[in-house]
Amino acid sequence: MNTASLQSASTLPAHLAGEMRSNHAGETGAVWIYKGVLAVSRDAEIRAFAEHHLATEETHLGFFEEWLTSRQKSLLLPLWRLSGFILGAVSALGGRNWVYASIEAVETFVVKHYESQYAALEAYGDTTLTAAIHQFCDDEADHRDEAGGEAEGQSSLLKAWCWVVGFGSEQAVKIARRV
Repeated sequence: MNTASLQSASTLPAHLAGEMRSNHAGETGAVWIYKGVLAVSRDAEIRAFAEHHLATEETHLGFFEEWLTSRQKSLLLPLWRLSGFILGAVSALGGRNWVYASIEAVETFVVKHYESQYAALEAYGDTTLTAAIHQFCDDEADHRDEAGGEAEGQSSLLKAWCWVVGFGSEQAVKIARRV
């Protein structure tokens, strides 16, 4: 994505600056989820799934890496990397169904998170930034739908895990918006 046409990240209203910081933190975590899956899983299907999704998440992360200044990024990036890696590794230990269910849970949250930014982005008026967030949301919805299409029934333990994943994602965004 060509960021030359973007307005300066320094001109963002405080609310949007927090949202972009949380987006950057979330994409960092997403990259590391797939790295965690790839570190643990030897299942060829899951590895192909993770490699494909990792490439998309790295593109999203690259956008925010390039656009935000170092001071606008979360101070807790090591925590987001570690949390993502653990989420990916634990889900991979559970096998295919755990990976698919975990990704579906994460992406369900992420889609809602990106969609919640649309009105503020439209009001801000940077059409390139707005288009990027819409595209990233569409990509995450594709990931959610792909994972959901592969997931099978969930045990009580897996349902509890997915709840923790969704709740943890929500809390991480709240923190990243500020720090």
